[in-house]
Amino acid sequence: MTKKVFVSGCYDLLHSGHVEFFRQAAEYGDLYVGIGSDETILQLKGHKTLYPEQERLFMVKAIRYVKDAYINQGGGMLDFLPTLDIVKPDILVVNSDGASEDKRQLCQQRGMEYIVLEREPHEGMAPRSSTSIKQHLNSTEACIGLPTRLDLAGTWIDQPYVSCHAPGWAITISLLPTFEIRERCGLSTSTRNQIKRIWPFQLPNMDPEMLARLVFCFENSPEREDGIISGAQDAIGICIPGLCRHYYDNHFWPEKIETCNDEAVLSWLEQHLCMIPMEPRAADCNVVNGSSITRPKVQALANAAERCWSAILARDLDGFASAYRDSFNAQTALFPAMIQGCVQTFIDQYSQYPDVLAWKMPGAGGGGYLALVVDNQKLFCQHHQEAIPLHIRRH
Repeated sequence: MTKKVFVSGCYDLLHSGHVEFFRQAAEYGDLYVGIGSDETILQLKGHKTLYPEQERLFMVKAIRYVKDAYINQGGGMLDFLPTLDIVKPDILVVNSDGASEDKRQLCQQRGMEYIVLEREPHEGMAPRSSTSIKQHLNSTEACIGLPTRLDLAGTWIDQPYVSCHAPGWAITISLLPTFEIRERCGLSTSTRNQIKRIWPFQLPNMDPEMLARLVFCFENSPEREDGIISGAQDAIGICIPGLCRHYYDNHFWPEKIETCNDEAVLSWLEQHLCMIPMEPRAADCNVVNGSSITRPKVQALANAAERCWSAILARDLDGFASAYRDSFNAQTALFPAMIQGCVQTFIDQYSQYPDVLAWKMPGAGGGGYLALVVDNQKLFCQHHQEAIPLHIRRH
């Protein structure tokens, strides 16, 4: 009897890479495809699909390797669970960048075989992925797209209601968009979206600090209806390349900014940083609920950032991991609601691995990504195919 094979995905920008994936998966049996609903994709990625679900269903069904296809009726990262009940497959096939421990355990529970395929283009064709296509559409020859930022330590110190208790540094790195940057996931997408309104494709060639000031002022217009002033670390982290720290003392804009573009330091950081995708921050999530802002707690945040900077410049991995952990602990002591939803589950899972030295959430938390300090990023990403390697912007 022919086995039933199941795959699942968005398939919004359908391309030859998808078709080759279907072809390879269909070698194991009759292929059934689950397709993410418009609602689920909006919740996970924070944007509407290019093609509505019925159009995507029509296109996938038209591919000759596909036996049948369905719109997934579940939600979240495992939105295909109801579709599994319909298809009752023998095998679940995933791409290497879509593999996860949750999927592996699901197959064990349901008695399904779990197969992970590497992304390989069809013979004679160029590699294709949805992320690379989006980068191409959002780029010019001079730039692969707008950067984003990862905060390493001192998050929240850029708000005067925090730094008024004790001054200190925030530390950020500017990241190349070599992966899909999801909304509401702690990577300053609100600031990045404001930048797109002025410069849709690339940052202008001008003094980075002045550029960051312009972005900060544009985002925090006096007519902003919600009355919230976004922290300066987002504009600075995006606009200033390399490694950067900025000192806050009861003001929205930092008193001083210091940068490091030493290639040895930046390469070292890349060798020890990666991210794990989690569920996006929920729409009703309010991370300032239950906040406890006191001088000792803010001082702990400032001290951790100071130690983090020194350890990075010295390329001291143990010192970096220790300060990184202490910074996150200080953040969550100030704002306990940063850890809610699925966050603790991911922390519990990844903190048990011996090659994971420290962890935190980018930005305000509540979901998004888990940013890890690891012994060896390349090896960790090979063993954990869901992990995202990070690339620091040099210019």
